[in-house]
Amino acid sequence: MSHIVSIQTKLRDPAAIAAACQRLGLAAPVQGTARLYGGQATGLLVQLPGWEYPVVIDPATGEVRYDNFGGRWGEQAHLDRFLQLYAVEKAKLEARKKGYQVSEQALQDGGIKVQIVEGA
Repeated sequence: MSHIVSIQTKLRDPAAIAAACQRLGLAAPVQGTARLYGGQATGLLVQLPGWEYPVVIDPATGEVRYDNFGGRWGEQAHLDRFLQLYAVEKAKLEARKKGYQVSEQALQDGGIKVQIVEGA
């Protein structure tokens, strides 16, 4: 049986966060407090390419805080790609925990097709 699923996710899994960073060739996330333009935030710090300030992720709440000043201090596309890869990595981790076989395919539109097969 085939299903198409859209995922809206909160970033709660440090292993999936680290895997998304690795896939993008970013430094591993580190726990810390970052100064953002409008204040401070504490959590896992992820430095996206060309971003003035890091993205700060609180795995306890799933909240993502960042300040890219509407794209002037960092391209939104970098964050969007990171969030996409987090969702893919989280889905793969959970499927593998249950013994499912997982494959993925890059789509021409920039999407990623993840296929999870039970009992394989």
